[in-house]
Amino acid sequence: MKARSFVIVVLLVCSAVALAGCTGSGGSSGPAGGSSPQAGTTSAQDNLVPSPTDSLPSQNVISVIVKEKDYAGKIPVEFDGGMGQIHVKKIDVTLYRADGQTRTATVGNKKGDSVELEGTKQTDRVVVYVTFDNGDYKKTNDVLSPYRSRG
Repeated sequence: MKARSFVIVVLLVCSAVALAGCTGSGGSSGPAGGSSPQAGTTSAQDNLVPSPTDSLPSQNVISVIVKEKDYAGKIPVEFDGGMGQIHVKKIDVTLYRADGQTRTATVGNKKGDSVELEGTKQTDRVVVYVTFDNGDYKKTNDVLSPYRSRG
């Protein structure tokens, strides 16, 4: 009877070890000693990928409109106000152009204030950050602005 229990325990331990070896943690999935991109370097393509925006508390809800790019590649950005417009100190707009250049501008904090950014005749990215009077710095818009061709 003891021999049978011993064999069962040994089989259970062996199967547990085999299963643990088959379901490893994955470790390194890249090539060993391979060439990984250097930290801190970004290409123009990396800057053209939108990321999630921040949610605003109900008392700070505002609207900033990134309008359609015109035929010359200019992108209008307008502050449209909202419940939280009295709390807005500054609105920063960053344009990541398809050619790798970056442009920044500041929109006024009064409803209807706008700025026009010089884009390209390709798809550019527009990111809007708002600074509130309590010190919060929130990303409200992160959109791609494609160039419309005729047709």
